[in-house]
Amino acid sequence: MQLATPIETDVLIIGAGPCGLFQVFELGLLGIAAHVVDSLGHPGGQCAELYPDKPIYDIPALPVCGAQELVDRLMQQIKPFNPGFHLGQEVSQFSRREDGRFAVGTTAGTHFNAGAVVIAAGVGSFQPRRIGLEGAEAFEGATIQYRVKTAAALEGKRIVIFGGGDSALDWTLELAGKAASLALVHRRAEFRAAPASVAKMRALVSAGKVRHYEALPHSLRVAEGRLSGVCVKRPDGAIETLEAEQLLVFFGLHPKLGPIADWGIALEKRALRVDTEKFQTSVPGVFAVGDINTYPGKKKLILSGFHEAALAAYGIQHHLNPQKRQFLQYTTTSPIMHQRLGVAD
Repeated sequence: MQLATPIETDVLIIGAGPCGLFQVFELGLLGIAAHVVDSLGHPGGQCAELYPDKPIYDIPALPVCGAQELVDRLMQQIKPFNPGFHLGQEVSQFSRREDGRFAVGTTAGTHFNAGAVVIAAGVGSFQPRRIGLEGAEAFEGATIQYRVKTAAALEGKRIVIFGGGDSALDWTLELAGKAASLALVHRRAEFRAAPASVAKMRALVSAGKVRHYEALPHSLRVAEGRLSGVCVKRPDGAIETLEAEQLLVFFGLHPKLGPIADWGIALEKRALRVDTEKFQTSVPGVFAVGDINTYPGKKKLILSGFHEAALAAYGIQHHLNPQKRQFLQYTTTSPIMHQRLGVAD
């Protein structure tokens, strides 16, 4: 079988989360073109997949910004650079070509010839941990959900939320008072979520607005082909039935580096080790930004990932054109940057 002609690009970015999208912008300012691959079917990464309505408070100049709003703003910001997006496909092949460039292939049969590669894959490819009850598969994606796009579709519903982390508590607080009934089920008394969220949840329980159960999922209740409830098992072995039209399950993710772990890149605690000058990995020409990298003092913040993308762009520029002198230009005054951004007079 003849392989498709590779797409030739200056840079291939693996991961379309906030850091990957901002990497497109920083490269575009330097006149460097990029294509983006992501295993999800839409841009935004974990932000858009798990908590699109969750407010973010530490983006400079934006006092509060929803996660999906941030993704939408980043997509608007990179429009002038017209990146190529290849969504719903994972990178499955990676090798260095004889000319020093990189041959990269995806599960969808897309092939790239890239001058440099940026890995911005967050925690790697991930899948939600499923509830694992008999018959659950038939309801997943409809009345059993592992992510929530909008609270509006859940208003007036009888809802049971499973989990003890930030996502479970965030949605409990968001839906309290909007759902017809709301129960939170967690396997133990302690929660992994932010203490402030746990305190708010306990106040809602005391006020009778939320029911809390220390229990495990046991079985589904189905009537005439529709989900009518869920049975949970308490620590003493007692089984209790909870009415439910919707189950929201937040048991966390199965994070995995996948094939990236086999690319010969130096790892440290399942993260890619990088320098802090240009955020290059141990493989020249391969860079890593965002949660997937590690270095002394690393902080897993979107803000930090944006800083890493800015420095990585200059490192990539030098890698692609090592003989060319680099000049720091400012978007406020640089005519060439104004031209690239489409704002020149």
